[in-house]
Amino acid sequence: MKIDELDDPIALFHQWYADAEAGEPRNANAMAVASIGPDGRPSIRTVLMKEVDTRGFVFYTNLESQKGVELRARPMTAICFYWRSIGRQVRAEGDVTLVDPSEADAYFASRPRDSQIGAWASEQSRDRGDPGRLEARVAELEVEYENREVPRPPHWTGFRLAPHRIEFWHEQPSRLHDRLMYDRVDGAWRRRWLDP
Repeated sequence: MKIDELDDPIALFHQWYADAEAGEPRNANAMAVASIGPDGRPSIRTVLMKEVDTRGFVFYTNLESQKGVELRARPMTAICFYWRSIGRQVRAEGDVTLVDPSEADAYFASRPRDSQIGAWASEQSRDRGDPGRLEARVAELEVEYENREVPRPPHWTGFRLAPHRIEFWHEQPSRLHDRLMYDRVDGAWRRRWLDP
């Protein structure tokens, strides 16, 4: 089956994402996110995409985590979705910006309470030290916020990747995979086929 050649890669992504949600057994929204450290070394980890629209792909994190620090210092990234169950991959590259605080507030408010408490308790990417320290901090915060809403921590927000390149890869027999690349040029998307 050949990839649909839509003019808008975000529209094509929505089609593929719907297929992935139907066919991928767990976390179709899982994507690898790359960043570059101050020493120039790349780092990659998996996060969950929480939104995608014409402005780009959104994920949330602790700004004091390794990825938060690195993305703020060098506001560009590459992401990759791999849906093994349907033999498809989407990757994108571009610049990142912080989401508007109102967007971060709205998403944080929609999270389960345990996740909200966890965002305050975890000093993400730092040495834990005493194994019981994190659990003790969670218990303290549960008491502190008992019978009231948990506000969004100032160090917790979202990043939006505004892609300038998106590639769709579809597995084919004999490793003759379909690869359709979209590049943003002068504000418009241009597409081209790549050899596998």
